[in-house]
Amino acid sequence: MAKVKGAIVIDVERCKGCCVCIPACPQDVIQIVKEVNGKGYQYAFPANHDACTGCINCAIVCPDGVITVYRVKVES
Repeated sequence: MAKVKGAIVIDVERCKGCCVCIPACPQDVIQIVKEVNGKGYQYAFPANHDACTGCINCAIVCPDGVITVYRVKVES
């Protein structure tokens, strides 16, 4: 049976670091970095890419729509 592997891309220049996506992620993929973007906000970053399942919870809860989720089937 094929498994689904996910990946997320976050537009760091538009992210305001609200942290809503962090508890929404069941795999603890997302973290807030200590650096700031061009607007002066600490931003979300996919720190644990390999754990992402592509569940899209983070993209659904993001109030600014800065998260894009990709999913691919991988044969196990």
